[in-house]
Amino acid sequence: MIPKKFLMQTQTFLLSCFMSFIMSGAITFINLGMVDNFIQIWLHAWIVAWSIAFPTILAVFPFARNIATKIASKD
Repeated sequence: MIPKKFLMQTQTFLLSCFMSFIMSGAITFINLGMVDNFIQIWLHAWIVAWSIAFPTILAVFPFARNIATKIASKD
């Protein structure tokens, strides 16, 4: 198991994997349709997208959390 002190990094890792996988698949399909080597092209696009998404989310997540805290209701 991963210690709780690494929760943000673990969430960031998983979020970047899921989002980049889904988005790269959708964009690849929109741009190319269902071509013969679709899976290979998608996986390549996913690797590139994930390599950008993970460090970006690590950098932006604290800023986004601060903004969300400020705009969220204080019920």
